[in-house]
Amino acid sequence: MTEYKSEVKTIYAPQERVYDRLSDLSNLSVIQQNLDNPELRNRLLSQAGDKVSPSQVDGIIDQLRNLRFDPDSVSGSTMLGEITLRIIEREPPKTIKFQLEGAPIQANMWIQLLSASDEQCAMRLTLHADLNFFIRQMVGSKLQEGVEGLATMLASLPY
Repeated sequence: MTEYKSEVKTIYAPQERVYDRLSDLSNLSVIQQNLDNPELRNRLLSQAGDKVSPSQVDGIIDQLRNLRFDPDSVSGSTMLGEITLRIIEREPPKTIKFQLEGAPIQANMWIQLLSASDEQCAMRLTLHADLNFFIRQMVGSKLQEGVEGLATMLASLPY
């Protein structure tokens, strides 16, 4: 298993509130609320810099629009078929563990939360993926970028 970790992100909300929000994945449907806002598209383009083209951002927005959320999972159709990220363990208020289903690789992810004060907490995202050498060489840097991007997005949600 190869491990990918995000930087530690500061969230300006109490640990328990962040845990409550992230441990019920139906709460993440808020991501879809502003997908038609041109400001969001422009912000995504500016954050991505020259790494992502405008058409790729449009593709990402379409993928986000088609996600389905319930309390225990997030599912979506990909070119590889239906893929689901399912919560397999909750340890209130510190850890939420996930498993990837329907993908051609085995992967687990977890969110760790640590209280920094009454009004903020720290978060780190970790991904373990079972990748052979060749796949790891091809997609390893993209997975690291994806873990970092997801952590940044989760840290920026309103809690």
